[in-house]
Amino acid sequence: MAKLHGRATTTPFIRKAIQESNDTIATLAARYNINPKTVIKWKNRATTEDKKCGPHSKSKSLTPAQEALAIAVRKQDQFSIADCFYILKPIIPHLSLSSLYRSYKRHGVNRLETDSPKKTRKKFKEYKPGYLHVDITQVYTEEGKLYLFVGIDRTTKFCFVKLYNNQTATTATAFLKEMHRLFPNKITHILTDNGLQFTCHKGDKEAHIFRKSCSELGIEHRTTKPYHPWTNGQVERMNRTLKEATIKKFYYQTHEKLAKHLETFVAAYNYAQPLKSLRGKTPYEKVSLYLQSEQGKSYLNPNHKITEYYR
Repeated sequence: MAKLHGRATTTPFIRKAIQESNDTIATLAARYNINPKTVIKWKNRATTEDKKCGPHSKSKSLTPAQEALAIAVRKQDQFSIADCFYILKPIIPHLSLSSLYRSYKRHGVNRLETDSPKKTRKKFKEYKPGYLHVDITQVYTEEGKLYLFVGIDRTTKFCFVKLYNNQTATTATAFLKEMHRLFPNKITHILTDNGLQFTCHKGDKEAHIFRKSCSELGIEHRTTKPYHPWTNGQVERMNRTLKEATIKKFYYQTHEKLAKHLETFVAAYNYAQPLKSLRGKTPYEKVSLYLQSEQGKSYLNPNHKITEYYR
């Protein structure tokens, strides 16, 4: 069966009838309710099939022989498209990189299978709720600079933030204790970078005040590999989200106004914002479902006072 053009006003049967009819152009146009020009077109055609759309030649810039040469260079030597272009340019002066790429794509050689094995990505290790990523970022108001301490649970995405005037080890420890007191479930692990607020670069790391506090609270403290900030990517992404919702959209005259807006946003995020990564659940719903399970009952934080969803 012939394939008709998407906007065709005639069928092969009508086209055949037009070609065999001796009636006038106007009569045929009125009979089939079509434009007289359409009648004339099919009167002059030898077949009833639509002509192919698009250019008649596959390549306007390369001859078949030039295309064959370009493909041979690509397949035989496994060069990149850019290298093939530089090799062929002296031979084909009018050749452009875009026309060469289109030619390769048309013949299915725009991507080549290499002999080298593909790198296998390691799956992100799954943890129970309680594994937190912690980081510090700077925010500004008219009154000056503040340090925003952020902690986010790897599994539930529940977030805890607090603003401070400095980023010393003592402040980091105060943030840790406050987060431990108010987090809805027990904190088992904390991952930070290698900043001096969290660890020592020389000497006994266990003697650092932040690490000692983690041990006292029953938390395992881990640090990222040096010069690998993406290891702590979850909290880095949360830093960006918090800034996009506050200082990148609004101007704050005082630290207090920023703190209030930040508190409101984090509450909405934790208790009212469904997340795609949690399959439409809010972070606190994810926490609650886990704590209600048999496996999660032992992870309930007895210090946490919120017993119902935020309304």
